[in-house]
Amino acid sequence: MYSRMLFKGTAAAVAARRIRYILGPVISKEGWKCSALEVKHVNTSSGDTVTIGDISFQLKMPKKPELVPVYHMSESTPQAVAQHLRWIMQKDLLGQDVFLIGPPGPLRRSVVMQYLELTKREVEYVALSRDTTETDLKQRREIRSGSAFYIDQCAVRAATQGRVLVLEGLEKAERNVLPILNNLLENREMQLEDGRFLVSAPRYDRLLQEHTKEELDEWKIVRVSEDFRVIALGLPVPRYKGNPLDPPLRSRFQARDIYHLPFKDQLEVLYRAGPNMAAERVSQLLSCATTLCSQESANLGLPDFPMDNLPAVVRVLDHFPMLSAQQLIQRLYPYDTMLGKEGRTAVEGVLSRFELLDVKRQASPWAVVCVRQGEGVIPGQAAVTLSIADTTITLQVPAGPRPVRPPNTSPAFVSTPAHARLLAEMMQSHLVKDMCLIGPKGCGKSVIAKEFAEILGYSLEPIMLYQDMTARDLLQQRYTLPNGDTAWRASPLVGAAQEGKLVVLDGIHRVNLGTLAVLSRLLHERELALYDGTRLMRWDRYQAIKEQLQLTEEQLQDRCIFPVHPAFRVIALAEPPLVGSSSQQWLGPEVLTMFLFHTVRTLAKEEEATIIHRMTPYVPRKAMEQLLQLTHNLRQTKDPTAQSLASSLSTRQLLRICRRLSEYPEECITHAVNKACLSRFLPSLARSSLQKNLADYAMEEQTDPAAQQKQDHTCVVRDGVLTIGRISTPIYSPEGKMKVPDVLFYENAQHMMVMEDMLKDFLLGEHLLLVGNQGVGKNKIVDRFLHLMNRPREYLQLHRDTTVQTLTVQPSVRDGVIVYEDSPLVSAVKLGHILVIDEADKAPTNVTCILKTLVESGEMILADGRRIVSDPLDAMERPDVITMHPDFRMIVLANRPGFPFLGNNFFGALGDIFSCHAVDNPKPQAEFAMLKRYGPDVPDAVLQKLVAAFGELRSMADQGTITYPYSTREVVNIVKHLQKFPEEGLANVVRNVFDFDSYNKDMTEVLITTLHKYGIPIGAKPTSVHLAKELPLPDCKMVGYWTTVQGSSARRKLLCPTQSHRIDIKGPVFLRVQGFPLEKHEARATRFTEERSHWQIPMNEVNIICDVTTADDSIYVATCNPVGLYSMREGSDTLHCVELYDVFPRTVSSWQPLVSVAALGDPLHRQVVLHEEQSNTVLHLDLVTGAVRRLVLSQEDEPVHKSSNWWNTKDSPSGYRMCREFAHKNWLLFYKTDGNQLDVLDVLEGQVHTISLPISLKAVFLVAEDHWLLIESKTDRKFLLTKPTHMGTEESGRCQLHTISEEAASTGFGTSSETEPGTPQEVSSEQLPSENLSAALGQKIVSPSRLVCCPSTYANIIVGFPDLLSPYEVYSFKRAAPLTQGRDPDMFFSSSRRSGPAKRANCVTLLQANQLVRALPPTQVPLEDIYPKDVTPPMTAAYLEVTDLNYKKVKYIPVLRTGSMSPYTSWISKVSDTDVVIAPLGSAGVVTVDMGGYVRLWETGLENLQRSLLEWRNMIGSEDGRPVQITIQRDSGLDVSSPKHGKVDPTNAPHVGGNQWAGGTGGRDTAGLGGMGGPYRLDAGHKVYQVSQTEKDSVPEEVKRAAREMAEKAFKERLKEIEMSEYDADTYERFSSAVRPQVQSLRIILDSLQAKGKERQWLKNQALGELDDTKIIDGLTGEKAIYKRREELNLEPGSPQQKPKRLRLLADISGSMYRFNGVDGRLERSMEAICMVMEALESYEHKFKYDITGHSGDGFNIELVTCDKVPKNNKKRLKVLKTMHAHSQFCMSGDYTLEATEHAVRELARQEADEHFLIVLSDANLERYGISPARFARVLTAEPQVHAFAIFIGSLGDQAQRLQRTLPAGRSFVAMDTKQIPQILQQIFTSTVLSSIW
Repeated sequence: MYSRMLFKGTAAAVAARRIRYILGPVISKEGWKCSALEVKHVNTSSGDTVTIGDISFQLKMPKKPELVPVYHMSESTPQAVAQHLRWIMQKDLLGQDVFLIGPPGPLRRSVVMQYLELTKREVEYVALSRDTTETDLKQRREIRSGSAFYIDQCAVRAATQGRVLVLEGLEKAERNVLPILNNLLENREMQLEDGRFLVSAPRYDRLLQEHTKEELDEWKIVRVSEDFRVIALGLPVPRYKGNPLDPPLRSRFQARDIYHLPFKDQLEVLYRAGPNMAAERVSQLLSCATTLCSQESANLGLPDFPMDNLPAVVRVLDHFPMLSAQQLIQRLYPYDTMLGKEGRTAVEGVLSRFELLDVKRQASPWAVVCVRQGEGVIPGQAAVTLSIADTTITLQVPAGPRPVRPPNTSPAFVSTPAHARLLAEMMQSHLVKDMCLIGPKGCGKSVIAKEFAEILGYSLEPIMLYQDMTARDLLQQRYTLPNGDTAWRASPLVGAAQEGKLVVLDGIHRVNLGTLAVLSRLLHERELALYDGTRLMRWDRYQAIKEQLQLTEEQLQDRCIFPVHPAFRVIALAEPPLVGSSSQQWLGPEVLTMFLFHTVRTLAKEEEATIIHRMTPYVPRKAMEQLLQLTHNLRQTKDPTAQSLASSLSTRQLLRICRRLSEYPEECITHAVNKACLSRFLPSLARSSLQKNLADYAMEEQTDPAAQQKQDHTCVVRDGVLTIGRISTPIYSPEGKMKVPDVLFYENAQHMMVMEDMLKDFLLGEHLLLVGNQGVGKNKIVDRFLHLMNRPREYLQLHRDTTVQTLTVQPSVRDGVIVYEDSPLVSAVKLGHILVIDEADKAPTNVTCILKTLVESGEMILADGRRIVSDPLDAMERPDVITMHPDFRMIVLANRPGFPFLGNNFFGALGDIFSCHAVDNPKPQAEFAMLKRYGPDVPDAVLQKLVAAFGELRSMADQGTITYPYSTREVVNIVKHLQKFPEEGLANVVRNVFDFDSYNKDMTEVLITTLHKYGIPIGAKPTSVHLAKELPLPDCKMVGYWTTVQGSSARRKLLCPTQSHRIDIKGPVFLRVQGFPLEKHEARATRFTEERSHWQIPMNEVNIICDVTTADDSIYVATCNPVGLYSMREGSDTLHCVELYDVFPRTVSSWQPLVSVAALGDPLHRQVVLHEEQSNTVLHLDLVTGAVRRLVLSQEDEPVHKSSNWWNTKDSPSGYRMCREFAHKNWLLFYKTDGNQLDVLDVLEGQVHTISLPISLKAVFLVAEDHWLLIESKTDRKFLLTKPTHMGTEESGRCQLHTISEEAASTGFGTSSETEPGTPQEVSSEQLPSENLSAALGQKIVSPSRLVCCPSTYANIIVGFPDLLSPYEVYSFKRAAPLTQGRDPDMFFSSSRRSGPAKRANCVTLLQANQLVRALPPTQVPLEDIYPKDVTPPMTAAYLEVTDLNYKKVKYIPVLRTGSMSPYTSWISKVSDTDVVIAPLGSAGVVTVDMGGYVRLWETGLENLQRSLLEWRNMIGSEDGRPVQITIQRDSGLDVSSPKHGKVDPTNAPHVGGNQWAGGTGGRDTAGLGGMGGPYRLDAGHKVYQVSQTEKDSVPEEVKRAAREMAEKAFKERLKEIEMSEYDADTYERFSSAVRPQVQSLRIILDSLQAKGKERQWLKNQALGELDDTKIIDGLTGEKAIYKRREELNLEPGSPQQKPKRLRLLADISGSMYRFNGVDGRLERSMEAICMVMEALESYEHKFKYDITGHSGDGFNIELVTCDKVPKNNKKRLKVLKTMHAHSQFCMSGDYTLEATEHAVRELARQEADEHFLIVLSDANLERYGISPARFARVLTAEPQVHAFAIFIGSLGDQAQRLQRTLPAGRSFVAMDTKQIPQILQQIFTSTVLSSIW
């Protein structure tokens, strides 16, 4: 729409035509003729007369001629100005006050001053600001000799002395200030504070006729002169910012619009300014400026062009005609900096129209060649030679009093081509006007200004501006003399103006425009009126008055008139305005008129490298190159997140990093970058973006925990030298040690690392900034740091009400005299102490920013007028100067920015001037060690639980799940309490911290869940003990003997030949060992049971657990679909996984492997052997390196035939087995069922010993290392194989096989009776301890023994076996009925019962506890004996039968069934009779893993249970009998089912292909999944066979059309049902409850940020409130408006209204969402995300304008929620969710992700909003439709103003991860878990959307 400006009839075209019409007569400069309206000065006998046209004015002799303006009239007055002067004269003759209104600029003031000069009128000028009060206009009290006197101010002086009162900036004054002038304006009357009353001249004269003057004086009646007039100057509001005129005030003025000079008049002015310029070029410039000032430009949002500055630019062009006009326009109107893309396009269109786009054709100055003074140079100026366009041009510019310095000779300034060019351009601007340098923080603005000043010999006067700076702070401040009299002290700015210094106004983007406006007259005309009546005049005007009035300088000074030095100049420094922001667009029309603007660009990479290399010559070159590459990549990207990171890596910060790397080259550059950016506390999106960029440049931080532990992190003080880690420094010797801090500090490695880092920066001379959460030890670290260095400390705590004055000095009154007490800051500067500034983020950044000059240049101006300087030479020249002590240093402490602290972003504002250090909570080990120091008597287990629980809470705070970041401080307080009162339970003491959240239901649930997860039993009762019921064991009876015959009979004793050979090793292959967080939950949180803890293995739903084993505290779990191994340690929080599906041979597609695992022992720790029992594949796996080797045991491995279908055969199949009883000694035994040989694998020696047997094997039990129990196949006879201790040696001989005969106890040596034990399921490999054997048998006995498990008994004990000579006594605890083998049909397995024994016996022996533990199915358990009749047994996967032989008890512990399990039920039934596998864990416990991957640890030993119960009750403690009730809400876990249509198979058998059954897969024409031609998708829960896309595309068109019609009909019926059905609360609750914590967290953040946005601000000049420190002197004099109070700050009139954020959610509701929902739940995830957004943004529609659209095969813009009709209740929100579900089921296949994203980005970019956000919810199935990731990335980033994010909520394989790697960092997420997507949305909101809402 900006292109309208160039069309016919617009202002640009009109201006172009105007040039053609008027160019002819003016081209020779003589074309102008004197107008009819002339200004004449006539001398008559009655006095002088001024005539303007036909209006004449009789002049009067001024009483104070020095107050009459001079040198304002030009040689020829433009006609427009003459017309204005004539009108003012008319109003003057009528006695009316006037109001000159118009655009910003000096023209209105110039017209007034010309009129006053013409009419010889004295002037009282006052520039109004928001700080102007009644006393500034009427009367102010001053104290003289102890008495208060009223001093008349401008309005009263003008009224009584007959002067003209000029009020400029009426729109700047606050409301209700100017109405005090109403009566003076209307009736010329005013009541004064000193009792006098002003009356109009006619009334006074009438009173004088009736009374004497003495009477009137006695009555204090004062005459208002008839010559008194008021001329007001103001801007039209609301076009410009400001307060609108009060109607009563407005009605008292006569208005006149003083617009810019007409084209003709302005052209004449420009010709006079540039007499040597081509007329055509001048006209082009003026035409361009006129166009940009047109109403059309204003309507398009472009700020006014500063027309009044054109003469200055023309003067520059007059000296340098070869310059680019476009560049000069950029100095006038920096559109590249202050306008958005469309605005820049519009301006460049105008420039192109007038042929001013000449930057490429015209030259620009290259550098300052030389600067000289002396011969041929005007005094007070310098001759500057610039090189430009292959030539040099010399010009004379103002210079300072100091000697000039040649360029490029400063050791502290490294010149680059860009800097040289900028300095040359600044020289040109310096010739004509003040300048403003605009550039991002840290780009070198201050350094360039300093270099510029030194080249021209200027003394620099830096003035730091801040937001609440007042006009008094800028110009004059009150103070008291030693005798108590009040006086005024000129500000540094005023002093610099008089002395000819170069003033640097640092931060004009921060100061309020109303305050800055008081400098307008000084900047435009070099004149200034101060509060005490002093006037500063331009040098030539001062000299003219001096000559005209024949006055000396002393006489003029007595009359308070001083000259402004002709060399005085101002350079302003500012950061770029935020384009489109309603609050940070400071560069408006008024500021544009004040300066010429130069943009300081960030340096090019080569230039920055040059500077860094010159400033830090010893920095490692590779590190510097990496750093620059990273920085410039971040700066050049369009991503705002990356650009915000780049702002932390300014040139200043890069120099700091390189200085440190020069000194410590071994440091990691990544550490330096993370420090500079404070990456620890960045929002998650920014942090991920930084990490991705670091990884792209191979700068990932390599953290080696082992290496870190080896490093020395201690501190030592020896011989006066402090050493922290590897850094040493001499200890400081202060004059007094009173202020050296001394604090209780327990050292830990993490804090010592921080202190070592701090010491490095401290020794480099840096000031330090420590940022961290509350309670992490920032203060303790600093105090300890200073204590070790013996440094005195000054402490300053900031807060919301901290002001610049209180930061520096504190005023107080003593004996009527204002005395300023030094603040800690000033004391530290004087004495060389360390200033610790705490809570720096609590004070407004506009206050703390004054620290910038102190840190950067070592200078600061105090509120009492004193000045801090760092150079002692400067101190010698100035009074009231404080020299900074060389030992002074600052350490600033601040909380991290963002929620929940909601402080001010101190790091963002001032972070790059400090060396930043992130202080985090200690790592778990360090925190544990520190807590142990605080609580040495607190049990370690309690400390471990606290450390783990609080660590989890902190990580949740980082992720945004909870809002409060729990710190070490809270844990320390808990431990201190437990140390002092050990009898109080941990569960009660932690409430000291968590009771803050007790009224927040959702937060309480999160806290309780987390505490319970780590076994802190908050809410539990000491009586909540739920151990399994114990049942008595039957009596132990001797049932028979086992006898081995020691004869020569070949049948009784057989020799078995042995062969040995080396293992054939294939490999290694290195696989990735993946790490996953281990979400371990302590099971004894609310009640005490045998279960200790549990967790879920992160495996696919279709996977199957097939084995578990343990080694020490490590647990190894094998899976078989696909084959994989999971490794975890009991005390660790990380689980490791190795996927092996590519390693095991697959001979058939439907192969169902079964894997066993054995853990090896020392020296092969963390190494396992995997055995696949069908193919006899043996793998050796190293879990540290990921190396996998295949061990080939024999040369003739039997291949698995493709026809094998062993799992369907009726007979038990032949398979291979592994015996792992002695795996800890690194040897294993392998055999084949029905085979006749044993393979003994010695892993350490790499050999296999094969033993040939004369029998076929059924089972083998390694009862000892050299005695093996063999069971013969079919006959179940038992044999004892004895072998040599070391096999494979020549002396070993052969193995011997002994037959074992079994005899019943009653018949002696007969045949075995029915009481014999059956086939063993498990035999212990070690003997029972003697005390356990004696307890089990009821008699004291010492003998070898083995514990045997078999189905018919609870336990068997074979005494004497196998070490003693036979016979061996067999003792048994017989069951009433033997256990059956195999599964019974139940609701989960239906008809999937299989015959034959299960692969896993699920029986373990715990010899130390004298227990035998079995896993039994519920059907094998006497439930009626365990549970009362009225109690329904729980749903269990199995029961653990614990047979305790010490106490003769048996109990059944239920193992609860988990929610999900693999659908391959027949495969599971081959693994175990129950849904769990079991392994021993330690000496008195077991571990179970169910088929769903749920791991549980159990404690079964009675002594261990008793000890644990005592500890558990101690943790609960007691509450003195007071009842405590905690209600825990849990999710029901119920799910909603998808609707099913079509002909349903009553048995729900899977159907593949065909066209008959509904719910089939891979077929055609019917409702199902994976097929083609069907009307819609229907998921029946079966394995899906997917038809290719090619086949789908080949479906005939008529079939597609018929299917489409059928789907549309079904879809319409579904929508009808949705419309008509009642609100289904349970269905909606299922989605709502899943995201309730995230919704609650988001709403808390929204509420808090809204509260912060409405935080009240200080209103000054109030009659009530708190005393304003800056008004103490005014209070002494008796003024009333000396208070301040807080109120909500209203938006300044004229400011642009803040628009709401614009958010669109683009949801994928295509067919693939429904199709694959059964695989990964992607559709439900998407619905949960939509539910979260709708709930979280409810009632925030004024801040968020959002809509939700979908895309599918039916189209790319399917409306779900529109902006104007957002769902307001649960029913409407449920309708949206149902619509999504129904659409994804019935829509056509296809993908419009790309088109939908492109359309949404374009549509959002067109809409007006404060910010635009797009969140795309999609699966990663883009490649299927030919969409490349690069193309999708281009669409996401097509519009810079639209922040687009992609969340992939479904992925086949690694599609999503590969797609994410190609997209910009922080713009894409993968959410494969239902819990992740709300958290990702929350991250996006809190990191970006919420960053600037309020």
